[in-house]
Amino acid sequence: MEEKIITISGSITVDELAKSLNLPVTTLIGELFKNGIVATINQHIDHETATIIVEELGLTHVKIEKKSRDQKPSSKKRELSDHATSRPPIVAVMGHVDHGKTTLLDTLLSKKTAAGEAGGITQHISAYQVEHAKRLITFLDTPGHEAFAALRQHSAVLTDIVIIVVAADDGVKPQTVEAIKFAESANAKIIVAINKIDKPAADIPRTMASLVEHGLNPEEWNGDTIVVPVSGKTGENLEKLLDMVLLAADIEDLRADNDVPAEGLVIESHMEIGKGSVVKLLVEQGILKVGDFIVAGRTYGKVRTMLDFRGKPKGKATPSTPVTITGFKELPKFGDHFDQASDEKTARKLAAQAAIDLEKEAASTNVTSSDLLKLISQKHDSATFNVIIKADVIGSLTSVIDSLKMIDTKGEVALSVVGSGIGNISENDIHLAAGTPTIIYGFNVDLPPAIKRLAARDRIEVKMFEVIYELLDDAKSSMEDLLAPEVTETETGELVVRGVFRTVREEIIAGGEMLKGKVTQGTLARIVRKKEPIAEVEVSSVQREKIETKEAVEGEMCGLSLKTQKKVTIEVGDHLIFFNREIKRKKL
Repeated sequence: MEEKIITISGSITVDELAKSLNLPVTTLIGELFKNGIVATINQHIDHETATIIVEELGLTHVKIEKKSRDQKPSSKKRELSDHATSRPPIVAVMGHVDHGKTTLLDTLLSKKTAAGEAGGITQHISAYQVEHAKRLITFLDTPGHEAFAALRQHSAVLTDIVIIVVAADDGVKPQTVEAIKFAESANAKIIVAINKIDKPAADIPRTMASLVEHGLNPEEWNGDTIVVPVSGKTGENLEKLLDMVLLAADIEDLRADNDVPAEGLVIESHMEIGKGSVVKLLVEQGILKVGDFIVAGRTYGKVRTMLDFRGKPKGKATPSTPVTITGFKELPKFGDHFDQASDEKTARKLAAQAAIDLEKEAASTNVTSSDLLKLISQKHDSATFNVIIKADVIGSLTSVIDSLKMIDTKGEVALSVVGSGIGNISENDIHLAAGTPTIIYGFNVDLPPAIKRLAARDRIEVKMFEVIYELLDDAKSSMEDLLAPEVTETETGELVVRGVFRTVREEIIAGGEMLKGKVTQGTLARIVRKKEPIAEVEVSSVQREKIETKEAVEGEMCGLSLKTQKKVTIEVGDHLIFFNREIKRKKL
């Protein structure tokens, strides 16, 4: 079947989408109901919702595309000029928790930065640079799968190379597999660092064999994956690892233009007393300088101060350079693309236009709230309940995990223990939870203030308990939140239209005879013409003999004021089917 492309600019009504798909509108409304979305024929749905619904309908030949906006050039990848020059590679280090990733990064920093500088770097900035062989390498410190996914949604490729850390005494683990899949989906060059080779139980050949099982065939075994055995603790082979990073960068021929307006990505932002908005940027093209005007999303600013990853003043930032700046009027969002503007007037205009576009899209779209999209994701993408369990002793840990596994979910929710361990909630737990929607449960342990702030920044839910039954009750309630709600519709009455007295954009006044049941203020009504539904409206008032009343029942003549979302018409002879619609939360 020939592929059909439907282009959506902002949003599309349920009726328009049904017509574009050559489907009865009732079929589309029914599919939305099944996904927990209570939508009428006149309501708007956004691009993401339309895409999911088309997939659910099994229409593989239909592709939903989002119309690009000319005022957002940042969403388009810039073509390099003939004058583009080499830039430092951007490298992310990923892997399974406790495989020594943090130790490896700390050792790299201590070796490649001046004494006394490394201590506070990873705590205060998520990107930094090291120098090797008189060349710079930009490292991103554990940004997490979720961070990368958010940036890819902005048509951005954040990393060139991913170093996957695998412990030589433990082999490939679930988070290792996730890191491999992510790096492949991001089209990043993969280098494997087999860490902890200083351990007595280290087994490099066995670790390589486990890598082969997941599609990473080492060069030593006639494959194409660079594998470097290292020790983050002793520093062994770290120089070789950096050599391989530079070699991979040379093969990829990483380049950028310097003589173009600066652009890049927001990798972190927060407010500080006395400084205002503090924003961490990664420059992709051009040279960003102090005094430049830049726009990111709906906000703009003038670069007032610029610091490098060490916290030292910096006058300009070239491609692949991470910097921390102040000067934005408001906080930009993580993952926003920033662009340099020629002056403040232009910057203000671009930011204002972006804000207007977002408000228009939100105002014209009825089915785009996070709650409604959450209903879809709960049913299709979040049927797994991910948890990390930390307890004071091994006995408590075992009891909590076993008890969670005994909760009867009727097969609708699967429990996944992403991680577990003994001791207080740690930074590693927060990073581990960042990959997918995950709740961290602490049982008889502490949540240090610094970790609590980190969890709040990364929007990771951490819950602490001292009574196991309270923990289990909370887990059960959270599992119920993942269940798709039940949508029920109850017909309450029917009226045949005998007269139409007023029709404006958002209101219709009509009268008719109740054929059965009753009609009350606030109920919904479906307009049916020749047995075909054409629109849905809400009854805002009911009148009998020109006197407002609470209800009208079978056999009575009444007048109705009907609220509409856009201009619809009612004709004499149409039927109004009155009904109530209710969403019920499922229980386990």
